[in-house]
Amino acid sequence: MNKLPSSLSAELDRHWIKLTTIAWVVIVIFYVWKRWAAIHWLSLADTDDNMRLMQVRALLDGQGWYDLRNYRLNPPVGFDIHWSRIVDLPIAGLILLLRPFVGVVEAEKLACGIAPLLPLGVTLIGLGATVRRLVSPVAWPLAIVFLMGSTVALMMFMPDRIDHHGWQLAMLSLTVAGLCDPDGPRGGITVGLANALSLTIGLEMLPYCAMAGAIITLRWVWEAGERRRLLSYAISLGGGCAAGYVIFASEANRVMRCDALTPIWLSVFVAAGALLTLLALLSPKKRAVRFALAAVAGAVIAGGFATLFPQCLQRPEQVSDELYANWLSNVREAKPIYRHAFRTGFPLAALPVMGLIGAGIAIWRARRSPTLIGWACVGLFALFSALMLLWQVRSGPAAQVMAIPGVTALAWMVLPWLLGQRSIFVKVLATGAVFVLISGMFAGMLLRALPIDVPKPYVKRVNRATGLCLTMPAMTPLNRIPATTIFTFTDLGPRLIALTHHNAIAGPYHRNGDAILDVQHAFKGTPEEARAIMKRHGATMMLVCPNMAESTVYRDRAPGGFYDRLAHGETFEWLTPVPLPKGSPLRLFRIN
Repeated sequence: MNKLPSSLSAELDRHWIKLTTIAWVVIVIFYVWKRWAAIHWLSLADTDDNMRLMQVRALLDGQGWYDLRNYRLNPPVGFDIHWSRIVDLPIAGLILLLRPFVGVVEAEKLACGIAPLLPLGVTLIGLGATVRRLVSPVAWPLAIVFLMGSTVALMMFMPDRIDHHGWQLAMLSLTVAGLCDPDGPRGGITVGLANALSLTIGLEMLPYCAMAGAIITLRWVWEAGERRRLLSYAISLGGGCAAGYVIFASEANRVMRCDALTPIWLSVFVAAGALLTLLALLSPKKRAVRFALAAVAGAVIAGGFATLFPQCLQRPEQVSDELYANWLSNVREAKPIYRHAFRTGFPLAALPVMGLIGAGIAIWRARRSPTLIGWACVGLFALFSALMLLWQVRSGPAAQVMAIPGVTALAWMVLPWLLGQRSIFVKVLATGAVFVLISGMFAGMLLRALPIDVPKPYVKRVNRATGLCLTMPAMTPLNRIPATTIFTFTDLGPRLIALTHHNAIAGPYHRNGDAILDVQHAFKGTPEEARAIMKRHGATMMLVCPNMAESTVYRDRAPGGFYDRLAHGETFEWLTPVPLPKGSPLRLFRIN
């Protein structure tokens, strides 16, 4: 029972959406101000953010809606990316809105700064709806506070993080809100449409969507009265995926591939929607019969998928063994949390663990309450999200978002005690300590205070070199040179084409696999092999960033190879150094 004044409670309850929107506007203004320097310098640190901007530019320059081929990498043929245009729309809309007032360049910078904060507003609404239904109608401000205290989850919404992860987290928050919605049909539609939109954006959240479908089906198995929730979910999922495919699937995604919403996955989702619709319409009275029907439906979907699309049972990216061994298997975010340093894993897992503790206690406290089923769904989903960290650390943002209802419940339990303290000093001190503990922020504070896994000087040097080479001041001097194709590292390619008028060869995308291998073969092979590969790609210049993370791989795995010899100062008659401004972290050569 909360001790907030009744008038304040009434206002927080009645106007929660309006107040959440106001809070979101304040957050947007704060982060745009705080990160103004990054916005000004177009600090798209991730390769995906740079490629997203290139995709938006191509759309605004007249490239076809269904043509997502990027012609600036591996010219002249380019390469197809597995994304859709959904996330392009808000960025493009902001650019079109702003450019009459500030010009194209500034409009792009502002759009990249503002666009990532849009899904944050959706996420706040989704989490607010969840905690209102499960914790208290006036507990939603705590959800905002805890999300703002998260580590990796909040970073997905920061200015210049324009790739699709923020929107998928927003859809995840709506999925959770739908799972615990007491209104069955509305909850089913919410989950179905949120999942369909997330899957149309990309398949990264496929395991979470499958888990949401399983939870809704289990609710129906347990209680036949849940048939309307199941029915609305099934129709929304199948229909939403079909609409998403028709409207957003690129030409390259209309073939039998496993890495996007292609005909393969469209058939799976439509078939799943059809089977679940049939189950909801039949809805036998006996629980055992409902369980058997659900098991048969699951077996039909899984068995049909394995039989019809066996190529998708292995690597959905469908890359070669060489590319998997030399690149994809070494992607850090695709490794489980226990394969990362303690300094990385501990603060990442702290919030999900606290969320599970809170959800577990809330489930126990709600065992004789109408909110039990809702809490069971959310708790199960939170547990699943936390366990996903044992598969890939890239699941961290989702696990932290899923922890918010649990930590909010935990805080709400101790709130009456905090408010009941007479001493203002005790109130402030205890509140701060409780927040630091429940939010998981204690993990980061401990690591800052203790010398655990402190980065070595070598790591700091590599990180610094990587960061400097990606900056606008480092890249833009290249625009003084007439446009050409520049042979450079895979991780430099997207940034190069985003900040200059030059073309590059490869970016870290699996559909660009042959070009990635060519870059690797060139830098790890002999100088003669390197020159032949560069000439075959029509490159007239070569750009490298000494001590960049990718360069260390070539030196480590191919001692005596072309790049290792270049890094040791050896010169080659077919490479002519091209001067760059004093202090530039880059090295540029003309290929003779």
